[in-house]
Amino acid sequence: MRSCDNSPQKILVIRTDRIGDVVLTTPALRVLRCHFPEARIGLLVAPATLDLVRGHPDVDEVFVDDRSGRHAGIPGFWRLLRDIRRERFDVVINFHPKKRTNLLSFFSGIPRRIGYANDKFGCLLTDRVPDIRPQGQTHEARYCLELLECLGVSSDQDLVLRIVLQQDAEQQAGPLLESFEAMPGSKKIIALHLGASCPSKRWPIRYFADVVRGIAQRFPAVFCIVGTQDQVDLAVALRTELGSSVVVHDMLGRTSVALMCSLINRCDLLISNDSGPVHVAAALGVPVISIFTRNQPGINPERWRPLGPKSHYLAPPLDLRPDFSRGRPDDRIDRPEVQPQQVLDLVDALF
Repeated sequence: MRSCDNSPQKILVIRTDRIGDVVLTTPALRVLRCHFPEARIGLLVAPATLDLVRGHPDVDEVFVDDRSGRHAGIPGFWRLLRDIRRERFDVVINFHPKKRTNLLSFFSGIPRRIGYANDKFGCLLTDRVPDIRPQGQTHEARYCLELLECLGVSSDQDLVLRIVLQQDAEQQAGPLLESFEAMPGSKKIIALHLGASCPSKRWPIRYFADVVRGIAQRFPAVFCIVGTQDQVDLAVALRTELGSSVVVHDMLGRTSVALMCSLINRCDLLISNDSGPVHVAAALGVPVISIFTRNQPGINPERWRPLGPKSHYLAPPLDLRPDFSRGRPDDRIDRPEVQPQQVLDLVDALF
């Protein structure tokens, strides 16, 4: 699509939250690139998600908000502000509406500031869109496209996810899987992700153990746990549940985000809680089963399910009881749960 005479020349996109959020913003990046092909597009992310978008074809430059390093504290904020201000962006689209990002947009001197109306300095925006995302009426990726309507871009676009596999990680992933005796074609390679952003979104470890045992009884398989170092206790719990019956390779803390993506790309299936890696798998076209422990407005599958023909999810019935913004595992008491047999039935259907 050709750009108009009044099209922005330099666009900054802000998405400084977690892995899944960044992946689900990539359809909006693609639409921006198609709609404004001559514009220079910058993307501001957190350090943890840089590997997802470094070298992305729809982004000209990636900026990193390193809040625990170069951009820590007030001096660091002003350092980041100086870097962004120097770029002289025409438009900023803030998909992560926090006080820090709204302040950054305003003090960077960007003339047009698009984002969600809220009490986190949303008043500093020039284009304020009502934030109905917590209602969970449509998918997060679609909400991102709807924010682009402020620029005259239709939100009725295909949701095409795209992340970038990094060359160094690609070179490491193959030998690493071979060290697990996971030769191509000889065994199914099953990745497991046990963590989630909120404890109440974690499926019980004993259920994961039941699924691993069930799969191991069905066909030759290699299992590896992917995730971050802070999930080590979950991996220990899983290995304790399994005992010596099944070997599970623990990759927690041993891989970067880039290497995790390259490992998932070589897997036959990812089984995960509702968390960022399910969207990585969906973007790579890898079969994925996403397990929802809570199905409430705003954290429901309608908003957060993995996209694509190879993506699947299981969830309890819709629950309209009050939400827990930072829930605990015992918040699931008296709530219906997805059962291991449901996951195994879906595995049987996939393989």
